[in-house]
Amino acid sequence: MGASKYIRKSFAETFNGELGKQRVRNWKRGGTVQRAEKPLNPGRARELGFKAKLGYFAVIVKTKRGRRSRDRPRIGRKPGKNRKRENPGKPWAWFAEQKARRRYTNATVLGSHLVGRDGSVQFFEVLMKTK
Repeated sequence: MGASKYIRKSFAETFNGELGKQRVRNWKRGGTVQRAEKPLNPGRARELGFKAKLGYFAVIVKTKRGRRSRDRPRIGRKPGKNRKRENPGKPWAWFAEQKARRRYTNATVLGSHLVGRDGSVQFFEVLMKTK
């Protein structure tokens, strides 16, 4: 039994526990893209290629949950746009990576994983490496 098993178990406990809820509350008050000191889930970060050295960093990105909601048409009858909710066809992790890529243009994305969710938003940790 290696250390990574205990690290995974520790993260699973904090993800659903009181500490995880407190983290989500704090992140909700912040901006859409927030830089983190270190990855919250070091085991998963290592799987995605993260190294604890200069040039690697983690970013917490806020995205909404659920399906995309579109506005109702304002004028006339538009049969093709009468669907209220539509699936964008891509996972929310992809959108989180795009937000981080737009914010940090000098870095490449290594990967991302879910670190918290609420009733209306979810948070992904995007791991990045400077070019």
